Amino acid sequence: MKTPVVFAVLALVSTAFAEVIESDICVYGGTSGGVIAAVQAKRMGKKVVIAEFGKHLGGLTSGGLTYTDIGNKAAVGGLSRDFYRALGKVYGKEEAWTFAPGVAEREFNRLVADHGIPVRFKQRLSVVNKQGQRITEIAMEDGTVYRAKMFIDASYEGDLMAKVGVSYHYGREANSVYGETLNGICARTPKHQFLVDVDPYVKPGDVRSGLLPFVQSTPFGNPGDGDRAVQAYNFRLCFTKNIDNWKPIDPPANYDEKHFELLGRYFDGLRAANKKVTLHNFMKIDMVTKDKTDINNNGGFSTDFIGMNHNYPEADYATREKIWNEHLDYIKGFITYLKTSPRVPDEIRKEMSLWGLTHDEFLDTGGWPQQMYVREARRMVSDYVMSEKNCRYQETIDDSVGLAAYNMDSHNCRRIVRNGRVENEGDVQVAPMKPYPMSYRSIVPKQSQCENLFVPVCLAASHIAYGSIRMEPVFMILGQSSATAASMAIDEKLPVQRINYDKLRARLVADGQILLWTNTGPARGAMNPESAAGGTSSASPRPKLPGIVLDDFDAQKKGDWVESHSVTPKVGAGYIHDNNAEKGAMTVTFTPEISDAGEYQLILISTPNPNRASNVPVTITVNGESKTVRVDEKTAAFALLGKFTLPKGKAATITVSNKDTDGYVVVDGLQCLPVK
Repeated sequence: MKTPVVFAVLALVSTAFAEVIESDICVYGGTSGGVIAAVQAKRMGKKVVIAEFGKHLGGLTSGGLTYTDIGNKAAVGGLSRDFYRALGKVYGKEEAWTFAPGVAEREFNRLVADHGIPVRFKQRLSVVNKQGQRITEIAMEDGTVYRAKMFIDASYEGDLMAKVGVSYHYGREANSVYGETLNGICARTPKHQFLVDVDPYVKPGDVRSGLLPFVQSTPFGNPGDGDRAVQAYNFRLCFTKNIDNWKPIDPPANYDEKHFELLGRYFDGLRAANKKVTLHNFMKIDMVTKDKTDINNNGGFSTDFIGMNHNYPEADYATREKIWNEHLDYIKGFITYLKTSPRVPDEIRKEMSLWGLTHDEFLDTGGWPQQMYVREARRMVSDYVMSEKNCRYQETIDDSVGLAAYNMDSHNCRRIVRNGRVENEGDVQVAPMKPYPMSYRSIVPKQSQCENLFVPVCLAASHIAYGSIRMEPVFMILGQSSATAASMAIDEKLPVQRINYDKLRARLVADGQILLWTNTGPARGAMNPESAAGGTSSASPRPKLPGIVLDDFDAQKKGDWVESHSVTPKVGAGYIHDNNAEKGAMTVTFTPEISDAGEYQLILISTPNPNRASNVPVTITVNGESKTVRVDEKTAAFALLGKFTLPKGKAATITVSNKDTDGYVVVDGLQCLPVK
């Protein structure tokens, strides 16, 4: 844990020549969460202003991350859901979760304009003044002073929170701090890893010659221990092959092919091992429109600048700018190497050369995103810290202000030497059990530190829990909840820690927020806005299937199964699929509890589609004897596995595998139907 020196509690700033902006609520940070917070404050009748460090609204949502990380669409409500519906109108559909960056920025600009919300750009925070435990004003480097009754820090870095003197942490906590298993140094990092051994030394095999660029000298450490390593940053890239909107990707001014010797050796090793790779092994290319991408990191060497951001959370503005430019130069150099180096396979060089920047996106930054992907920086330490236990439903809270639903996800934190070879360390991808609630206490500081501040982006969460929470729709959800609570605290003249949660919950529900989740979806009753209003809820229970029915939620899973809701499931709130990847590495095992021994029909439940596998192996084991059948999931929603005599208890297992399958493997549930 870290409690910073309170360097910002100073004598009042002289305002003789400064512009003073007064409001009820000041939002610092024009990120997606900041804009939505301001809109909600205005809708609640409050005077609000946004102070944004940069020159654009929307943060990552308008800055390149346009292939939205969701986890579960049904968990997104309120103004967050309205935002994606507004984007849908642009594209002629109900909702748009993939879109062009400029479309998102125009929607954020429209929101603030329609609500008459003033926005100040290029606002670099300098000083915070307090009286007791309340912020009275904040001052910028240009002399502008903001006075307000409530403040919301919606920045990705948590700069306002830090200057106020609120406790925070950055890096990875040890597993022991919050009783977790996924937080600290990883014993193994199988994903986004080098596929062959690569020598890390300038002179191969010579430790004394030093390390190649992009390899850190830090020792491996003890698995589970904490450190100051921060998961990698990158830029989410909007490229095109459309020649009418295409502009070249030029190398950085300091480009030197020797800087990418590590990548060259990696290609040499892949070639020597006769491993076939494509461009997709080096970047995740998702089309967000018919001719524009959102490109993200993928594989052992990609767009993530691993290990080069560890100083960013605490850095001053000049150092952050330097780190920012180094990340951009790295990506430009990486792409240049892929296009030009003879060590890169011809097919990859040719395909990379087809991609270019766009003329009509990021106009004032030369086609490069205006927002670096700051995946995490500071994280508040408040009276309640969200942890892995919340993601796994090992611990629940009763003051929900919204749901999170994404994987417990961390990109690699370090690129180090282990056993004489280069190894990435820190990647984690573990699915939560289901959407889970986030605590109100995690978005407000301890009362002893500040009574009029909300922190919806750098909220109180451990490294691994934050990896699940840190999604743009969730930041919007928490931004709306923060503004709602801030408005109530103003009206009732209370510290933010003392507002009546029941009143807050009622208003959040009335405004469309979704606060709880059951095995069949969003909670019905008071927590579900549709059912509370007497309408038809999307979570209405489906007709009950006869016999013993298990959801995919009830099964034991091995591998990286992806939760989905794109097709209406037959059981529960969703289904899982294998992403048509890692064949042979993924299984789902059901262990039904049989109350009455007898003969049963076993039925695998899925969601048929032409892209499904036609040869899914399902192994039924009863009292040590096994039988494997093949299921065609292209057409069958309820696939009969056969009749089996099952004893009482948990003596049978039904295991679905993706070994050697020829399409997507989908699992929705299992039905055990007694034979009459």
